[in-house]
Amino acid sequence: MNSSRRDFIRHSSVLSAGLFISKDEWFKTNKNIGVQLYTLRADMGKDPKGTLQKLSLLGYKEVETFGYNKGKWFGMTAAELKDVLKSNGLSSPSGHTFPGGTFLKDGWEDNWKQAVEDAKALGQKFIVIPWLEEQHRKPMDNYKKIAAGLNKAAGICKQVGGIEVAYHNHDFEFVKEDGQSGFDILMKETDPKQVKMELDIYWAVKAGHNPIDLFNAHPGRFVMWHVKDIDNTDKKFFTEVGNGTIDWKPIFAQAKKSGMKHFFVEQDVCPGPPIESVGKSISYLKKNIVK
Repeated sequence: MNSSRRDFIRHSSVLSAGLFISKDEWFKTNKNIGVQLYTLRADMGKDPKGTLQKLSLLGYKEVETFGYNKGKWFGMTAAELKDVLKSNGLSSPSGHTFPGGTFLKDGWEDNWKQAVEDAKALGQKFIVIPWLEEQHRKPMDNYKKIAAGLNKAAGICKQVGGIEVAYHNHDFEFVKEDGQSGFDILMKETDPKQVKMELDIYWAVKAGHNPIDLFNAHPGRFVMWHVKDIDNTDKKFFTEVGNGTIDWKPIFAQAKKSGMKHFFVEQDVCPGPPIESVGKSISYLKKNIVK
């Protein structure tokens, strides 16, 4: 049996585990499908307004931002971007902002507070740490410092009001050293009432973890998900939702237990125009998940 076939069987059997999709209570009140705009980063750089309109026409209702820079996104202020979103029937509940290394430097608090205020002005409910730079992933104690920073950042969010902080994972957080991983430290050392997680399901599965096991271990912590699939090759590369080896139905059946409030289609690399890939993903989700 070749490795790609083994991976397919492993992903399907581990994630299915006798679970079936039902009309989860979550979907009775929220049918919004979101997209992380980083997927369309080149398009957003050239024509942000036109790209947002195209996403709206595909049926997306929410977008997660990236590229925050001194009070602006894609060259627009919070008020300007909010108006563009509203005119297209879109909203932005979340945004990727500063990397994890921010909390390893002195004097980050003022920039953080300003970013939180700008995010609130845009109407966002979550401000997300999207990435930990490679040079900061060791020593393992750095994760404890980042956890402390996240707790402090959450306190600033609370002062501003109406917004929370979340951390977005990749696969490297799951690498263990002396029996513990960066992910373990972040979950243990952060205040579960104030610091939330945005689970990137692709990266968690690629790292060998069943998302449902994570939901069971940490119910309510994963308020947002990134949804992208793993292709059926030895490379385990990104592919459109429904076009790969992840069994999405049992995962979505556990939306309520995970604490999920928003989910975003993301595809770091697309084989062709990104707008076509996110079109395929939302088509699958509408047909099979969010009915």
